[in-house]
Amino acid sequence: MLETSGRLLKLLSLLQARRDWPGGTLADRLGVSGRTVRRDVDRLRELGYPVQATKGPEGGYRLGAGADLPPLLFDADQAVAVAVALQTATTSVDGIEEASLRALATVRQVMPARLRHRVDALQVTSVQHPVERPRVDADVLLAVGGAVRAREVLRFDYREAPRRCEPHHLVMWGGRWYLVGWDLDREDWRTFRVDRLMPRTPNGPRFTPRALPAPDISTYIATKFAAPEMPCTGTVILHAPAHTIVPWVRHTDLVEPLGDDRCRLTLSSWSWVGLAATMGMFDADLEIVGPPELREAAHRLAQRYLGGPSGDQGVSHVARTT
Repeated sequence: MLETSGRLLKLLSLLQARRDWPGGTLADRLGVSGRTVRRDVDRLRELGYPVQATKGPEGGYRLGAGADLPPLLFDADQAVAVAVALQTATTSVDGIEEASLRALATVRQVMPARLRHRVDALQVTSVQHPVERPRVDADVLLAVGGAVRAREVLRFDYREAPRRCEPHHLVMWGGRWYLVGWDLDREDWRTFRVDRLMPRTPNGPRFTPRALPAPDISTYIATKFAAPEMPCTGTVILHAPAHTIVPWVRHTDLVEPLGDDRCRLTLSSWSWVGLAATMGMFDADLEIVGPPELREAAHRLAQRYLGGPSGDQGVSHVARTT
């Protein structure tokens, strides 16, 4: 009996891992005959799992969706992932707090002791970002996601104005939910904040998805929300090891090692004085490589710090130019 129960769990795990399984392949993986696989499939069906037979040269099986949710089987990594997801889901979606806690308790209750111990060790406290992030209503999120999946035109009010779009992707970026879609009225791609839209019913007609103006949705969103190009770019040599500077800049390729105790740093900013101030934030002597506008800004900033008039006096206290 124990051997049969273990085999059923293994069979269920295989069916959950892949959409379609040839009967012969399942028999090989389980080390049993095709007849035993058929009997085990019948046992799973008796337990409420909707295992469907598939057609093909060998015949096979597929775990379908049922009207009721049967017991689920998680491996160790899946159990931890579910626990973390349920504990952090409430930071951006309204209306699921109680359901998330109940789901976590249900999942925990049916876990074996070794998995329950791992999940209990991951008590996650979700703290809101200092900059308040708007939360999305769960029903709105489901309505938008449903339109994306069904490829139906979404009708909604956005900042109290009626809009229509072909919804393509639901994306989370920087703690906010966004809808990416083709705006039918403006005939262009648009990104809408989900917390600012209110879906109307019913949805519009089905549509054929258009190609994104990017290789994939990740590239599109990264480009859409990329920082604006800064007008002022300059270079300095810092008398400090590169590895001590890298953690404090956005991209590692901005720092070029020049030995054990020096590195070249190139940054951009919205103004030359702002750039000079940024370059001076590192606790290291520096040499300004250029351009001339950066040198001039460093002179002005030095005088500002010294409380004197504009000029060259006192510049050596801040930077040496090359």
